[in-house]
Amino acid sequence: MKRVVVIGAGWLGLPLAQWLKQQGHIVYATRTTPQAVQTLEDLGIESFVCQLDQPDGLSDALLERQCDTVIGCFPPGFRQGAGEHYAKHWQNLVQQAKQANIQKLVMISSTSVYPDIAKAMNEQDASLALALDNSAFDAKARILLKAEQHVITSSMDYTILRCSGLMGPKRHPSRFVSKMAQVSRLAPANMLHLYDAIGIAHFSLEQLPYSIINATTPNTVSKAEFYQAALDAVASDLPLPPLCDKEEKRIVCDKLLAAGYRFHFSHTLEAVHGYE
Repeated sequence: MKRVVVIGAGWLGLPLAQWLKQQGHIVYATRTTPQAVQTLEDLGIESFVCQLDQPDGLSDALLERQCDTVIGCFPPGFRQGAGEHYAKHWQNLVQQAKQANIQKLVMISSTSVYPDIAKAMNEQDASLALALDNSAFDAKARILLKAEQHVITSSMDYTILRCSGLMGPKRHPSRFVSKMAQVSRLAPANMLHLYDAIGIAHFSLEQLPYSIINATTPNTVSKAEFYQAALDAVASDLPLPPLCDKEEKRIVCDKLLAAGYRFHFSHTLEAVHGYE
């Protein structure tokens, strides 16, 4: 049994906290406002306010609750223009976790760390050192890698989970189609269902020490085939955007499979229908 705090109980963090509690762990969660904390409390999750731009007091909160594991589950906020704060937030979280003698740190990161190159991407294909002088890594990748570096150099046991495109309840991939200018017949659909994002995070509590891990569905199809299947799954008559033949990176999860994780959905076409 672990004593876990989920920092950022949103679309992924809340069901993760609920699942860990169901599995017998002592679970706490955080949000950034008292109103959001009350919502979590109403759902049966003990919670408290945490704002990582003002982290003072977080270590005391962790010590008071005798937490041994921290899962950082907050997005970088690129769409809101707040991405430049993300690495600083992780630096603050690492410092507070160390002061609270946290034993394990799990970071929910993203496969956006990888360069824009059409090849199979293993975990060693992205690091802050590689990205600094390589134009194939964009600014978002460098921010994410800088945040990861704070975790890697923390001296704590850690697992960094680089999640591919997340889908699940209230995030069906069919919803993304209308926003696409084009879709490729050659680019792989690198996707991960919520159930497996939760499963992999849970798996990492006892496994994957000092590891960076690609978290993506092991078998997939092209983006064109995937998004057509997504539209078919919800009986949508929306047409696909214009097709193209642009090749893109393929995220590989061999390291996770070798560690013994068993996927809920082993193929993205199964995951498209996984909304019971």
